[in-house]
Amino acid sequence: MKVLLAGANGYIGTRLIPVLLEQGHDLICLVRDKRRFHEQSDFSDKVTLIKGDLLKEAGVEAFPKDIDVAYYLVHSMSQDKNFAELEAQSAQNFVKQLDKTHCKQLIFLSGITNDDNLSEHLLSRRHVEDVLREAKAKLTVLRAAIIIGSGSSSFEIIRDLTEKLPIMTVPRWVHTKCQPIAIRDVLGYLYGVMLNEKAFDKTFDIGGPDILSFKDMILTYANVRHLKRRIITIPFLSPKLSSYWLYFVTSVSYSLAQSLVDSMKNETIMKNHDIDKVVKRQCLTYREALDLAFKKIEQNSIVSSWRDALNNGYLTSDFMDQIKVPQNGTLEYKVNTPFNRDPVAVLNNIMAIGGKRGWYYWDWIWGLRGFFDRVVGGVGLRRGRTSDVSISNGDVIDFWRVLLVDKVAKRLLLYAEMKLPGEAWLEFKIIERNGKKTLSQIATFRPNGLWGRLYWYLMFPFHLFIFKGMAQQIVNFEILPAKK
Repeated sequence: MKVLLAGANGYIGTRLIPVLLEQGHDLICLVRDKRRFHEQSDFSDKVTLIKGDLLKEAGVEAFPKDIDVAYYLVHSMSQDKNFAELEAQSAQNFVKQLDKTHCKQLIFLSGITNDDNLSEHLLSRRHVEDVLREAKAKLTVLRAAIIIGSGSSSFEIIRDLTEKLPIMTVPRWVHTKCQPIAIRDVLGYLYGVMLNEKAFDKTFDIGGPDILSFKDMILTYANVRHLKRRIITIPFLSPKLSSYWLYFVTSVSYSLAQSLVDSMKNETIMKNHDIDKVVKRQCLTYREALDLAFKKIEQNSIVSSWRDALNNGYLTSDFMDQIKVPQNGTLEYKVNTPFNRDPVAVLNNIMAIGGKRGWYYWDWIWGLRGFFDRVVGGVGLRRGRTSDVSISNGDVIDFWRVLLVDKVAKRLLLYAEMKLPGEAWLEFKIIERNGKKTLSQIATFRPNGLWGRLYWYLMFPFHLFIFKGMAQQIVNFEILPAKK
């Protein structure tokens, strides 16, 4: 069976790929940048890639005519003032291309929209359903509430709140009811409705067995982790203040915090259970979903994370074109540090930078820089890393984006996603020449006007200490064996 997957680099799409391949389906993935998919995916040699930005109709490669099923898993939480229009345009362009094929069924993962006075994002989800319903293929819509799984935004927010705050003063939306569902069950339903005629031209709510408030979910998480937590509700917190509160406490961007707060006023509970007549499934409880997420984290086997989505306003889909650091109009600070140890050990230290490992030297300064970045609406340091043991092109490392990982050339190139009056790159490379080994570390900055240059020179004294100290620690750092 030939299946088209739009949104293959997203949180859901990345996890659906192995499910479809295991069943022997011929999979075609629609992506904006084939290079990023090749670098990030273990399945790049098992699928066919089609390049296309759905916001640009002319830039989408033609879909194969003999497609049987298409999944539309494209979704944005952008706070662009035209986000609803852009989402509709993306869906319209997808339908135009799909209608040129012989596709029998189109499957869309949406959000539960049974409440009155829906948020802008939930209204947008509903509108996308209407757009997709115009396709010639039979449409199946699955509407889910909060999805719980390692790397999901909902799980990470609950995790941040509960792990960091023994006492929480929270907005009143913590009492809003929802019906969380495990990522494993979402994938089960997505596959279960495929070419199932009972699901043609139908819309289904999907959810786990528990109906909980956000407060219940936080306290259940605390119970699972054996943490004592106290929650105090403050009813007068405005949506804007609530967004700032969520932004500073958790790892989400401010735009995502706004979207979530706006949507959290709506109850997301299943109003019908018709899906049970189509796909027989015993869904995991909320607690079981948490346990499964923890197991994946402990095994360092997080397949995908919301953090790795490209941030609106920072990088475009062709970000890998910036692999060659610009030479003109830039300022740079270079540190060359010779060393005598095994270069593989030094390379491993480079590849483990950020996240839990930190930045090797003066971590408090990096933390302070991350704090000020969040104050002005940046991403800060709290995104961490998707995995502590592996790294791929396109991954997030705190407030950096990985442009290039080349273990053969022993090179790591990062691009700054923090708020800056310009653009910044940080490059690490091991050079072996004439029997000598050197760690080359280059910070490059392309200033935006006079303020950009002033920023660079104001920060330069800190660079003198930070980058030299960091390079020295990278070449010397080693993990000591645990005491017996």
